[in-house]
Amino acid sequence: MPRTDVVIPTEDGDCRSFVFRPAGSGPWPAVIYYMDALAIRPVLFEMAQEIADAGYLVLLPDLFYRAGVYAPFDVRTIFGDEKKRQELFTKYVMTTSNVKASEDTAAFLAYLDTLPDGLGKKIGVTGYCMGGGIALTVAAKFPERVAAAGSFHAGRVATDDPNSPHRFVSTIAARVLVAGADKDGMFPPEQCARLDAALREGGVDARVEIWEGALHGWTMRDLPVFNPEAAKRHLRELIALFDATLKN
Repeated sequence: MPRTDVVIPTEDGDCRSFVFRPAGSGPWPAVIYYMDALAIRPVLFEMAQEIADAGYLVLLPDLFYRAGVYAPFDVRTIFGDEKKRQELFTKYVMTTSNVKASEDTAAFLAYLDTLPDGLGKKIGVTGYCMGGGIALTVAAKFPERVAAAGSFHAGRVATDDPNSPHRFVSTIAARVLVAGADKDGMFPPEQCARLDAALREGGVDARVEIWEGALHGWTMRDLPVFNPEAAKRHLRELIALFDATLKN
């Protein structure tokens, strides 16, 4: 199915967003896909459609909407250039956060509620890199809506920051899968343990792991760290999580 491009009004402005559907007429359970820090680009469309093809209505919002319209970045150049990464961080990444994106999610949910081919109120969320922390925060902020949450190669999700995602997880009612990257300074074993402890304390049905050999960004086909086997595992386990919580 071709994607549908939409604009969702939020409290901070219009958020361009993209909707992906499987073949057929629905209705389907909804999933929100929270992007990584390298912005909207073709690989995210491909990944969102893969989730849709498993039987889901997928919403991919552009979390950098506050920075205005931009062309897709040359991500391989950015990945290897510290100056360009800093420019990206300053101009785009700093315009959002796990808290801001969770506030935006109220508008995303309101939009999903208007779609006639959406099935029920319960949704799934999945996030990558910065989106991984956002997915956890959204699950905590909307426990009545989020039934499943996936977080992949996220970083800084269990730090001393007052808005660190791990500080909110006690309210999560969803089943959670967190897969951290191996040898990732942004999610070292001690952060993994800290997040796992916070989820356990909150009584959350969660699995928190670091996947050996899968480096930060491993799900993204347009990055040099792409790991095909780990990417397939991510999709397989994510869909199993959604199927168990949203289709039963």
